[in-house]
Amino acid sequence: MEDYKYLAIVDWIKNYIVSEHLQPNDRFLSEKELCAIHSVSRQTVRQALKCLESDGVICRVRGSGTFVKNGISNGSASSKRVGVVSTYFSDYIFPQIVTGIESVLNSSGIAMQLAITHNQVCEEAQALKTMISNGVDGLIVEPSKSALPNPNMDLYQEIRRNNIPLVFFNAKYPWADFPYAAMNDDSAGQIVTDYLFDCGHKQISGIFALDDIQGHKRYGGFMRSCLAHNVRTAEKNVLWFATSERSAIFQHQQKRLIELLVNSTAVVCYNDKLAVDLLRFCREHDISVPDSLSVVGIDDSKYSTICDVPLTTVRHPHQLLGEVAAKMLIDQMTDPDTQQKDVIFVPDLVIRDSVRILDRKTRGAFGEKLLGGDAVYGAGSSFRRLL
Repeated sequence: MEDYKYLAIVDWIKNYIVSEHLQPNDRFLSEKELCAIHSVSRQTVRQALKCLESDGVICRVRGSGTFVKNGISNGSASSKRVGVVSTYFSDYIFPQIVTGIESVLNSSGIAMQLAITHNQVCEEAQALKTMISNGVDGLIVEPSKSALPNPNMDLYQEIRRNNIPLVFFNAKYPWADFPYAAMNDDSAGQIVTDYLFDCGHKQISGIFALDDIQGHKRYGGFMRSCLAHNVRTAEKNVLWFATSERSAIFQHQQKRLIELLVNSTAVVCYNDKLAVDLLRFCREHDISVPDSLSVVGIDDSKYSTICDVPLTTVRHPHQLLGEVAAKMLIDQMTDPDTQQKDVIFVPDLVIRDSVRILDRKTRGAFGEKLLGGDAVYGAGSSFRRLL
């Protein structure tokens, strides 16, 4: 996957030049120093410096080092700037989402300041405080541990009092009255579970994240499907985990996990990353997928096609979601009185090889799996939106 870490370094360098009042011809930090500060490879730092060099912000002189060239002009410093707060950045679906946000902001001449929380509320608080003090003109935020009580409510109230436009993405806190752009996670959970029933499975278990609202909603869709198919004991076949302790399922809960798998013909996983970990666990314990156990994920990430058994999953809008979130924020910045509605994307089912069809006579709404490639059912590449 293309490495997008350099984008965060580009924003950091621009802010550093302004905060340190660096002037044209001032010596800048070395590549080695930047690598140490950001804990990244020299290649990533060079990619960031190349971007800044092409923008005329810095210049590199062979044998002498890096210098500020034009720096950040007063006009640039006073231009519109948006803070983007994401739980993660360098992996999974997050680079595509942030790229979508940045592309829209750039096309509107708006600078982006990026912060990563690692799904920790204390880091979210620090990011919000820094961005408020830096005077950002708007915020695009992915909540941290969105299903749990959040101690940062006062900060969001301050953002509201200061009339700073804000849009959440992927999820939003239940108590928050800001708009958000997200995939319909409830629908995602129901779609993959319906498909398993459609393929003849009746003993279906689920593994979901307990600290993110997406996990709760995907569980809700899973349960709705089970109840619709007259399975009344489905909640007994669910394993919960904290997102930061995903690996603990396979290390400290092996007995419970194996009991779950032995009594199931199929498993609904919280996301593709968890599904890939489960595929590895099955391989290590001689559980054949899909012959002995069918596995489905959610998000249609890069992992869904490069794993041992290509995953049946549902497609997250990825970059499109980021683009929409940025457009929603720009609308608020342009017209503060606008009544912004939530934008919810209904995902498509993507059928691959990780599900065994037990009953070919049972086709339901999806039909039989197509061989020789992905089969996509639902709204198509355009994604349906529920406003």
